[in-house]
Amino acid sequence: MTTKQKAYIALSATSIVWGTTWVASKLGVQKTPALEVASIRQFIGGSLYILFFIFIKKEPIPTLKQLGWLAFMGILMFVSANGFATLGLKYITSGLGALIAALYPLFVVLIEMIFFKNKKINVLTFTGILLGIGGIAVVFYDNAFHNHTEGYLWGVILSLIAMVTWSVATIFIARKKADINPYYATGWQMFISSIILFGMVIVTGDHIPVSAIPFQTWGALAYLIIAGSIFTFVAFIYSMKHLEPSIAALYAYINPIVAILVGSLVVNEKLTFNILIGSVITLVGVYLVNKSLRNKKDIPEYSDADAM
Repeated sequence: MTTKQKAYIALSATSIVWGTTWVASKLGVQKTPALEVASIRQFIGGSLYILFFIFIKKEPIPTLKQLGWLAFMGILMFVSANGFATLGLKYITSGLGALIAALYPLFVVLIEMIFFKNKKINVLTFTGILLGIGGIAVVFYDNAFHNHTEGYLWGVILSLIAMVTWSVATIFIARKKADINPYYATGWQMFISSIILFGMVIVTGDHIPVSAIPFQTWGALAYLIIAGSIFTFVAFIYSMKHLEPSIAALYAYINPIVAILVGSLVVNEKLTFNILIGSVITLVGVYLVNKSLRNKKDIPEYSDADAM
């Protein structure tokens, strides 16, 4: 088997597994408070990353200045973005959650345009933005009539806040590079955020004893950590190294579709023709935005990992 063939297999694994992690998160929060699930996931995942880089890669402990930056980014990316996205899944489908998360490149562009006065946004970019938002509107409209979960609108709002927060974090990362291995930094961000999330869980009182957490939740967490945060992350890096960036980035457009299809099969989420059409329109919009920005140096192409 050639290296390129292995890279395509890695890309396929990334696309499928990261899509299914939304369904795993949905299963995880069905019988356990969402922020408790997020805190446990980040604690175990972050600890594994830190231990690997300290004891295997011999990375030094971050300085106080670095820890401050890591804490700030951890709050944005894993407390607000991941935490709120996980909480949102209590009320909305995993497919809609994944689709809203996929919108973040569009909001990166809007934030750059409004707050940083970026002038190099063309007709193709605006077309992509309109399609992306329009597609979500179609899915939301159709979903609203088939979803009778109490707090549905609240779930959508939480997911939108999570996506916008991730967009802001992406801009910070692009504009200010920290002097630390980015994967090692991710581990620290997850670990620090888990402590904050644990604090939020205690303060709100929305938690259950660890001994009472059901097997379904532990199974979902094991899948999220082992498959979603470790195995697939390695596959993602491998595909990025051996495939063209535009090909390696295709996972970002496949993830939501996988989440929608698997969600309909595993957790019986409603799947209609309108939801599929709206999803395709949204992803076409995201693709057009990335395509329009691909050759621009002032705004990078955004299709980052493991979303939320």
